[in-house]
Amino acid sequence: MTPETGCFLDKARKSLDEAEAMMTLKLYEPTGRAGYLAGFHAAQALISERTDSSVKTHRGVRTELHRLTRDDPNFTPDLRSFLGRNYNLKTIADYEVGPEAEVSPDRAKLALPEAKRFVAYFEAFLAAS
Repeated sequence: MTPETGCFLDKARKSLDEAEAMMTLKLYEPTGRAGYLAGFHAAQALISERTDSSVKTHRGVRTELHRLTRDDPNFTPDLRSFLGRNYNLKTIADYEVGPEAEVSPDRAKLALPEAKRFVAYFEAFLAAS
């Protein structure tokens, strides 16, 4: 594993820790944002390891991740859709306003274990490479 890949995984783990801390404080928007970012950084780790380059945009990471995992039967549809499904948590927390612009407790409670599974997949995959 390259040093850059390790840095991306470290950042993913740190984001998961932040998401868990925010959940205990019942701060659901930061929980959702940090959970999404944990997955984003885990995906960047795979991209870095496989291509020796990095992608910075959210769309670029999703596109490259799809390309790199399209033939991997272990990368399940649930994992495959994680980034797209949870990006809205980050946008709600960062940009949206108004009464409907909030991450519900139920959505945050779903996002956190999804993020943990997503990051764990890449940790295991990259450790075995």
